[in-house]
Amino acid sequence: MDTLHHCIATYLEHCEYRKRLDQKTLKAYLIDLKQYEFFCSGAADYTSKDMIDRFITDLHKKYKAKTVKRKIASLKAFFHFLEYKGQLQENPFSKIETRFREPKLLPKTIPFHAIQTLLSSLYAQKEQVTSEYQRRCCIRDIAVIELLFATGMRISELCSLKPSDIDLENNSVLIYGKGSKERILQLGNPEVINALNVYQKTFKSEIASCGYFFVNRLHQKLSDQSVRFMINHYAELAGISQHITPHMFRHSFATLLLEQDVDIRYIQRMLGHSSISTTEIYTHVSNTKQKDILVHKHPRNLMEVKKG
Repeated sequence: MDTLHHCIATYLEHCEYRKRLDQKTLKAYLIDLKQYEFFCSGAADYTSKDMIDRFITDLHKKYKAKTVKRKIASLKAFFHFLEYKGQLQENPFSKIETRFREPKLLPKTIPFHAIQTLLSSLYAQKEQVTSEYQRRCCIRDIAVIELLFATGMRISELCSLKPSDIDLENNSVLIYGKGSKERILQLGNPEVINALNVYQKTFKSEIASCGYFFVNRLHQKLSDQSVRFMINHYAELAGISQHITPHMFRHSFATLLLEQDVDIRYIQRMLGHSSISTTEIYTHVSNTKQKDILVHKHPRNLMEVKKG
């Protein structure tokens, strides 16, 4: 059998050119598989059940459940590839128990009033700026944060948007999600549409030269880190003490729609989740809706109970 190093290289090439996986996924696979390669250093057989079993135990000692799950998934996919290529007599994972209990971590959301305060602060900043450079930055930042909340898209999806993905004639956005899956979301709020139109007109030449819809001050693709810094900056200006991340806009988008009685299947499609079970976690977050139901719609309210 080929060396583990060679097999990993072949597999990653297969993932990049045949499966067309994105760079973020490829990087995660590389990190996870290189870790297994290091663990197997000097071992006679990297395909043995015992070797994989010990590696998984070692992972549980070092990482949280979510990280362990991802690393095991990377390794399973790799061994499935070796089996598919006929390089294994038997897949060792068929005899390894990999299921384990994960703690349910509820997604952190931004309260409705905090989002309102943040957006109000953004627009106020635009009116208070003293230079053209600051005005342009505000125009871009408003468009970024409005779009994040309007669509619930991932920060990586937003930063990867191309000019052709934003259709402001039909008010829709084409999003390339995980696993190269595409989804189209409509833009319904006039203020969001206006923010994008103003941004597109203001940065027309920069967008054309950069090749991406959102650009930084160097006229290059806007980075995830820049958006994180942007949100922290405006949250501080707005006097919001809660630490806000780009992904929290996604969580808030889903939770607030659920509280407005939007069917969870629609939310699943809008978020680009392949499984409804991933979306269902938001049903545990919408306590406001639950309270409203129990206070106003519980059948006990309709009962007239005689006392004494």
